[in-house]
Amino acid sequence: MSDEPLLIPTGPRFGDLPLLHNPLSGSGDVSDELTRNHLILLAADNDAKDLAETVPATGARDRKASRRALPLRRFLNQVRYNLAEAAQTARMFEPCDAAFTDHTPCEDPARAKLFPKTAMMHHERHCPPVREVMQCLIPPPVGYKTPLPWPQSRVEAWYVNVPHKHLTTAKADQHWIQYEEETEKFLFPGGGTMFHDGADAYIEELGKILPLTDGSIRTALDTGCGVGSFGAYMLNRGILTMSLAPRDGHEAQVQFALERGLPAMIGVLATKRLPYPPRSFDLAHCSRCLIPWAREDGRLLAEIDRVLRPGGFWVLTGPPIYWKHYASGWNRPEADLAAEQAEIERTAESLCWRKYAEKGMFAVWQKPLDGECQKGKAAEGNSIPPMCPAAEDPDLSWYTPMPACLTPVPAVTDENGVPGGRPVNWPARLTAVPPRIALNLVPAATSSGQEANGEEMVLSGGGGVGADALASADGFRADTAEWQRRVRWYKEKLLPGLAQGRYRNIMDMNARDGGFAAALAEADDPVWVMNVVPVERGAAIGADGEPGAAADAVSPSTVVFSAADTLGVIYERGLLGSYQDWCEAFSTYPRTYDLVHASNLFSKWADRPCPVEHVLLEIDRVLRPEGAVLIHDELPVLQQLLRLAPGLRWDARIESSGGDDSAEGEAVLVCAKKYWTAG
Repeated sequence: MSDEPLLIPTGPRFGDLPLLHNPLSGSGDVSDELTRNHLILLAADNDAKDLAETVPATGARDRKASRRALPLRRFLNQVRYNLAEAAQTARMFEPCDAAFTDHTPCEDPARAKLFPKTAMMHHERHCPPVREVMQCLIPPPVGYKTPLPWPQSRVEAWYVNVPHKHLTTAKADQHWIQYEEETEKFLFPGGGTMFHDGADAYIEELGKILPLTDGSIRTALDTGCGVGSFGAYMLNRGILTMSLAPRDGHEAQVQFALERGLPAMIGVLATKRLPYPPRSFDLAHCSRCLIPWAREDGRLLAEIDRVLRPGGFWVLTGPPIYWKHYASGWNRPEADLAAEQAEIERTAESLCWRKYAEKGMFAVWQKPLDGECQKGKAAEGNSIPPMCPAAEDPDLSWYTPMPACLTPVPAVTDENGVPGGRPVNWPARLTAVPPRIALNLVPAATSSGQEANGEEMVLSGGGGVGADALASADGFRADTAEWQRRVRWYKEKLLPGLAQGRYRNIMDMNARDGGFAAALAEADDPVWVMNVVPVERGAAIGADGEPGAAADAVSPSTVVFSAADTLGVIYERGLLGSYQDWCEAFSTYPRTYDLVHASNLFSKWADRPCPVEHVLLEIDRVLRPEGAVLIHDELPVLQQLLRLAPGLRWDARIESSGGDDSAEGEAVLVCAKKYWTAG
């Protein structure tokens, strides 16, 4: 344990906040394994105050007059209690029924039946209201095994972890996935509907058209991803792909991708914008994804344009491309296929895209690097699709209706005239100052600290921020260095498995500038991180005032971020992420992440419309058995979270954060999810 000084806050405690104090008494035994060698900190306000007043200050930085410095080791030694004592007051959450093993609350097939199938609306997010959120632990399937390590997981996975064989027969001729009875494993040969010789060979051919290995293309979006094989082999070229597919008849396709150790989300191009900021991706890809690109005045293709960077590419294979060769196999009249391709060509042209290449099965379009074509469209005033009005903020991407209009590129350009700026090539992109910061386009918020004014950032349609609240290049560099230090501390003192390849799929629940993920990437660790920028908006609040109750019926223009909207910065660093309201479930299957990290998330929970237990249950849902949780926050917050850990079947302890912030009353809660299964 470190001797880093720790200041003990003596003011209002997290436990005094609504919905968290006085947790329900639970029942159930706490196993010897749970209690053995795990001591926790349960200091009441008076305990901390008395100790702070009796121990001299150490000279550490004092941000509040009520705080007193105290060596962390001495403090812990005086107020430690056995975990079993906490269990006497903690609520013990029971397992859900085994039928909910693969439960996805916001993409529940049963709930989807309540919504119209028009424009794939039924496959969008439809979350239950707070009163209907399940208060139980999602059980892993009987016999669940620790997922195979990367890169072995790219080509095989345990059948028992995702026991769904539908795709092995439905896509048998396309070699998406195979079941090997002798080893009880799924095998992923890299096949796909258009991957006749495997995904790697397919990408090799694409590389003859596009510069896939020079670092100019780093982030990609694969719509209709199947089991993620395109993204799996784009990694060989240093390209990180967000694989996206709905929960539909192609049973568990996103679940398979995540089991393989690949970035993926449940999602669909339907009536709402994708949960990504504008100018996120260098490349978007559709391989026979069966999306009607030319319909509805090009609305779906306009959404691809919104998330593509200036100069970015859209790649299309499958119907109707190369129809003269494939028409007979697709069982469609040649005239229909020719007409469909002509419509796509016209739609792409109306978006100002140019046809970059058409070679064999590949058709590639490129978004222009400048805004000259858009200026011409705006002058015409009658183009289809029209230019989006100024009030249509392209940054609003959480339950925001998808408009049938073309998103204007930013008026601000870099020295090369690229609207919004162009990131440098990978890997320099990871630590270079992102264009959004260099061009003063984002508020000040760092992944290791607080936002500029210490309050939530509220952005409305077309919203910007004052110059005194803008992020700076120096602040970005300082934050990058601080996260490099923190990650070293995590690896050396708190979670050695992070340095040993134990964790592959990682989620950062409050990513800010993406410093945590960047530090892992710079160390060349075999991991990827889903960087989440928390958001809360009225569109997720139903008419009865509960989150998720009737999100489709309400669409206000105000978005509230827990810090600042920095997801665009994260993408400009060559990383991936999503917006997310943590009063709702994330768009993923259970047991899809090895490690969940949260920094300064829970200290802001006082005004949220859902209890913190809901968030912890969601962490448990997405976390794999024997996975880890790291929560960096204020000490009183961690004490209260620690009280809840036994009820989740988590081992837990509080450790020093190893830096100056531990002198400011911050520490790290380290948790490990116990292994257990249904039945």
